[in-house]
Parts: sequence; structure tokens; C-alpha cells
Amino acid sequence: MPPHVAVPSPNTKYLVLWALCISHLLNDTFQSIIPASLPLLKDGLLLTFTQVGLIGAVFQCASSVCQPLIGWLTDKHPQPYSLPFGMTSTLFGILLLSCAWSFPIVLISVALIGFGSAIFHPEASRLVYMASGGRLGFAQSFFQTGGNFGAAIGPLLAAVIITPYGQQNIAWFAVLTFCAVLWLIPLSRWYRGLLKEREELTNTLKKEYAPDAANPLPRHTIFFVVSVLLVLVFSKTLYTTSLSNFFTFYLIEKYQVTVQQSQLFLFAFLFAVAAGTMIGGTLGDRVGRKLVIWFSILGAAPFALVLPYVDSLLGVCLLSMLIGAITASSFPTILIFAQELMPGRVGTVGGLFFGFAFGSGAIAAASLGWLADIIGIMSVFEWCAYIPLIGLMTWFLPREPRKSL
Repeated sequence: MPPHVAVPSPNTKYLVLWALCISHLLNDTFQSIIPASLPLLKDGLLLTFTQVGLIGAVFQCASSVCQPLIGWLTDKHPQPYSLPFGMTSTLFGILLLSCAWSFPIVLISVALIGFGSAIFHPEASRLVYMASGGRLGFAQSFFQTGGNFGAAIGPLLAAVIITPYGQQNIAWFAVLTFCAVLWLIPLSRWYRGLLKEREELTNTLKKEYAPDAANPLPRHTIFFVVSVLLVLVFSKTLYTTSLSNFFTFYLIEKYQVTVQQSQLFLFAFLFAVAAGTMIGGTLGDRVGRKLVIWFSILGAAPFALVLPYVDSLLGVCLLSMLIGAITASSFPTILIFAQELMPGRVGTVGGLFFGFAFGSGAIAAASLGWLADIIGIMSVFEWCAYIPLIGLMTWFLPREPRKSL
């Protein structure tokens, strides 16, 4: 096992976790301006729903395809300065999006933003693991809460900064992106120093954390369980994509709200997603991963089935927030479940699950956009209400592979 393998610190590094949380918040704020800007881009460039779906698909494909490979490579050869490098890619993507004059240019710009995210997540996940002090669920949920709050803030900022003044105002986010690049440099320096310390680990410590020694389960069992976890991530991502990418269009069509009003409702949904993420990971450390996953599935399904048939705008808002909070509670738990199944493969697991989440979201965005052009947004939401029931696959999960420290 390489000496730089991710090993949890004896004590939780709260300052590092705060830095990573803020970094994730900034990263996902920049990403979230894409779905928040879709109504503006659709009207300004005369796009179809299929093209709107393709924008989401290209963005999420760029975010997902490279992540497992990056995670696998950085498990072997960590790259501390990949974090500011990835944010620089996002910076160029935002600048290009602010002046995109055609559909192909929009696709290139969102691909650059997605590629920046693909670089960020695997290495950031490794730092979260190393700074956790053994409180894996808390650390991962804290990190992801930052990202989810960023995703929630994006539509709110878009409603204030972009929608009233036009597409060119997206360029203001480039200033914040440049600040994020500078913010990540000290974090990368800490990471580099930590890697040097880890090179001095003794052979005994290496053996203790070696993947094969720490994992009592056979390979075929691990493969099956990871496959089930990926199915659960797919069901979660497919449903949340239907809301995050098309919720604004649904509200505009059914309730005749303005674009700005729809973005505020999207903010409420994404804010609830952030809150649910924090609660779920912390509960997973206390009551067990599988129980939290069951709660996320059985708790969200009834509300999802009712949502398309609610006539009250306030009712739809409250239901969407409940669904967002409950559904989001499972992702940190699923990720830690997989990391405990595959100790010593933190970057690979992070890249695989973040990448798969973005990749399945890409397929969902393109498919739902195409379907909306054929049967309409209203019918799409009625069909999507049944997606959370896929989560019944939780039945096939074993008990936790080992108790969190």
C-alpha cells in the first residue's frame, strides 16, 4: 500500500473541514447557476426542452466521466494542487457562459465548469476522510452540506444578479471564482505537508489500513453491494434532477409564476436538500447507515407521489422541501457505506459515486428534456413521482461492514 494512502486523523480537524465545506459551497454555487440560468438561456437563444436537457447532460457528463479515473489515479498519486487547478477550469467556463452567443458555445462553457467539478470532488473527498478523526458520517455530511448550500444559493443569486439584467451578468461570478482559486491554495499546501508526514508511516500502520486486510468481505459481495448502492444513488439523482432542472418550468406552466419567483422556489427546495444532507450523515454515525437509507426512501416516497396532484403553490413548496431534505439525507451515508466496504480506496469511491451521481443526472436531464417535449412537463412530473420507489433495493444491503470510529 502506498504510504500516502488516506488514513483518518486521530482528532477531527475542524478548521480543515470548515475550509473544505466553504470550498464545496463555492464550487457548487458556480455549478448551480447553470440550471438556474436555463430559463434565461432558453428564451434568449430560442432553445427547445431537448436542448435544455442536453445542456444539463453535457455539464453532468463532464462532471462524471472523469471522476472515477481521477479518483483512482489520485489514490496512487495524490495531487494537492489539483483543487485550485479545477477551480480555474470553472473560472474559464463561467466567463465563456456569460458571453455565449450560440448553443454549441453554451455546451463548451458548461463542459469546462463540469470538468472543474470532476477534478475537485475526488481529492476533496480524500481530505474530508483524512480530517474526519474517525467521524466519517459527520465529516462527509458537513462537507456535502457546504456543496448543497452552494447549490441552493446559486438560484437565489441568479434571481438577483442574472435574471433582471441578462446573461452577461453571469461574468460577476468569475470574480468569486477567482477568490475561490486563491482560497484553495493554502488548503493545498496543508494537504502537501500532510502527504509528507504520511510518507513516514510505519509498515505496521500501513498493514493495518491495507484494503485487503481491513475488509473481511469477498470481492463478489463487495461488487454486489456497491452495485446496489449505485442503484440507490441513481434513483435519488434521477428524481432530484427532475426537480432541480425542471422545477422552475413546472411552476411557471402550472401556476403562472415569474422566472424570478420560480427561482426562489428552487432555492427553497435546494436549501432543504442542504439541511437534509447535514442531518443524514450525522445520524448515520449514531443509528447506523442502513437505517438512515431506509428512512430516506420510505420517508420521501409518499410525499413524492402526492406532489404532482397538489393544487396549492404553498403546498407544492412545502412538499418539495420535505422531499428534498429526506431524499438528500441518504447520500453521505451511502458514500461512507461504500468507503467502509473499500478501505484504502477513498479517492476511487469518491470519484465513482460523485461521478455516477453526475453521470446519471446527465442521462436524466437529457431524457426528461426529450420526454417533456413529447408529453409535456406536467406528465413528466407525474411519472417521476414513482422513481423513489426504486429505493426499495435497500433491502439487499448487508449490515454495516464495520462500525465508524
